[in-house]
Amino acid sequence: MSNWLKEMFNVHKPIIAMVHMRALPSDPHYDQEKGLEWIYDLAKADLSALQNGGVDAVMFSNEFSLPYLTKVEPITTVTMASLIAQLKSELTIPFGVNVLWDPVASIDLAVATGGKFVREIFTGVYGSDFGIWNTNCGEVIRHRAVVGGQGIRLFFNLVPESAAYLGNREIADIARSTVFNAEPDAICVSGLTAGIETSTQTLKIVKEAIPDTFVFANTGVKPENVADQLAIADGAIIGTAFKIDSLTWNPVSEKRVDSLMKKIITIRNN
Repeated sequence: MSNWLKEMFNVHKPIIAMVHMRALPSDPHYDQEKGLEWIYDLAKADLSALQNGGVDAVMFSNEFSLPYLTKVEPITTVTMASLIAQLKSELTIPFGVNVLWDPVASIDLAVATGGKFVREIFTGVYGSDFGIWNTNCGEVIRHRAVVGGQGIRLFFNLVPESAAYLGNREIADIARSTVFNAEPDAICVSGLTAGIETSTQTLKIVKEAIPDTFVFANTGVKPENVADQLAIADGAIIGTAFKIDSLTWNPVSEKRVDSLMKKIITIRNN
């Protein structure tokens, strides 16, 4: 297994922290009175708190674009690109992107902004809160090549939030066939929604099924379970646990980031 993970993040078991952007133009909850400057200011404050707290990387996402689309409006990608471009001078660590839930838009955004990685739903067909959720991994991977994004690492979300796989297949088999067919750079295992703990049992099954592929705990990692999660996973993506009062919709608390990262550093050193 190539150790690109260590090369990109410079640590063992990296922590990727979420910078959740507020609702954007065309989103139902977009605040036109506060506008884009307000969204930028909040994202900048969260980014500062995360970097000061010691995370290894960040990922920008349109978390507040509820209800999500599986093919976003162009204004979503354009606005995120503009905001990230303004924030790049503040960045001191690697960053990635996730346009929920549109893999083509996510790759386009990474190419446009210089993002190093993308997390998305690339494979499978699901019954979800957003309707029938279909994918076309072959088209997406080819699109990455067409737009010059071959160097962008792809994090496949194997257990999509708010959705269930259509088809009677065990998670281990899904993991194995996904790796065989699509060659993901990393696999993410999630709970039901943002902030909901990833099942350690599922995490273990996936990791044992694909030992030569990096596996990340994607949701619900927190001080109480981080040791158990990182005992299995090769890293974690954390959003909610870094927020004030552990509420997904709140701003990031630098104190909480610092506290959890110190615990993670101790885990890494043991």
